[in-house]
Amino acid sequence: MKILLAIDGSEHSARTVDALGSHPWPTGSTVRVLSVVDQVVTATPEVAIFSAETIDAERQQLVQVADELTTRFANWLCSSGLTAEKQVRRGDPKTVIIDEAQEWGADLIVVGSHGHTGIKRWLLGSVAQSVVSHAPCSVYVVRERDQRQTAETSESERALSQVS
Repeated sequence: MKILLAIDGSEHSARTVDALGSHPWPTGSTVRVLSVVDQVVTATPEVAIFSAETIDAERQQLVQVADELTTRFANWLCSSGLTAEKQVRRGDPKTVIIDEAQEWGADLIVVGSHGHTGIKRWLLGSVAQSVVSHAPCSVYVVRERDQRQTAETSESERALSQVS
């Protein structure tokens, strides 16, 4: 089974990795840990004062952090008995996740949901909702749990804190 795990570097991504790692998968399953670095630069007065080189350097830094994060999560999944590989791509996460699933021939996409509702969801958009609507395969959505239920820090959350 080919499982595409989309992460964004948030604490919720770490919990999504934990959920995937603790789930029993068929023998021979491969997880591709994907992080997408969004190329959109928000137009703010602060951004207007930076040169194109400065913005490009910032994007390169984001790619480096994504690479470190996907490496840590892939290694953690391997240590839990799964075969894992990593992939970092640039672009709109909603589009890139779908494209990667199609190109790789994924059987399942695993994404996290931050649980935003109302105006916050409208403003921020929902990558999970878009993936569910357009995926070429099944999608497993790991929802944000109530903070009272997640008092313990997971292994993958500790890995995330080492990258940040």
